[in-house]
Amino acid sequence: MFSAETSRFLTDLAATNTRDWFTASRDRYDAHVAGPAKAFCAGFEAAMSRRTDAPVTGKIWRLNRDLRFARDKTPYNAHVHIGFAEPGSPMIWMVGLETDRLVIGYGAFAFDGATVDRFRVAVDGPAGTTLDGILNDLRALGLRVDPPALKRVPAPYTADHPRAVLLRHKSLAVWNDGLPLQAAYGQDAPTRLASEMQVFDPLRAWVLDALG
Repeated sequence: MFSAETSRFLTDLAATNTRDWFTASRDRYDAHVAGPAKAFCAGFEAAMSRRTDAPVTGKIWRLNRDLRFARDKTPYNAHVHIGFAEPGSPMIWMVGLETDRLVIGYGAFAFDGATVDRFRVAVDGPAGTTLDGILNDLRALGLRVDPPALKRVPAPYTADHPRAVLLRHKSLAVWNDGLPLQAAYGQDAPTRLASEMQVFDPLRAWVLDALG
C-alpha cells in the first residue's frame, strides 16, 4: 500500500522530472508507487462495492504526461490519480495522492452532450432545488465545488434563473482537500477512504436519480 516512501518518490520525481532520472529510479517507482497503486485500487474497489452494493471499477491514470500541446515538457506526472466508476452513473469517485497532499472527490470532468441536456432539464426543475441544497451543504462542510465552465447561462434559460450558476455547468465535481496525506498510507487506507466518500452520498443519490 501507499506509504511515506510513495510521497518521497513523488517529491523526488517532481524535483528531477527527466527520463534518465526515472529510468535509474524505476525500482523505487515499482516498489513504492506502481505496486501500491494497484493494491490500493483493488482494495478500494472491494470496499466501495461492499458499501454501495454496486460493482465499482477503478482506473489508474497514466504516469506519462500528454505532451502534444503542453508548454511544460516534463515527461511524467508527479502524482497518483485513480478514478472509480459504477454502472449507470456519469460520475466517478476520485483519489489523488500528490507530493504534499491527498485529495478525494466525486464528479465528472466533462459530461457528454446527452448528459449535459439531462442535467440542465433536472436543474431547471424541482430537482435543481435539491441539488442546490446538497452542494450548499457540502460547501458548509468545507468541500470545494468546481466552478462552472460557461460564462453565460445557455439558451433557452434566462440570466435571472434562480439556478443560473448551476445551468452554466457542463460537468460537476466536488472535492475534499482536508484529509491528511497519511490517510492514504497503510493497509487500512482503502477502507478508510471508502468511508470518507460517504460525504458524497447525497450527491451520488441525486445523480443516479436525475442523470443515471
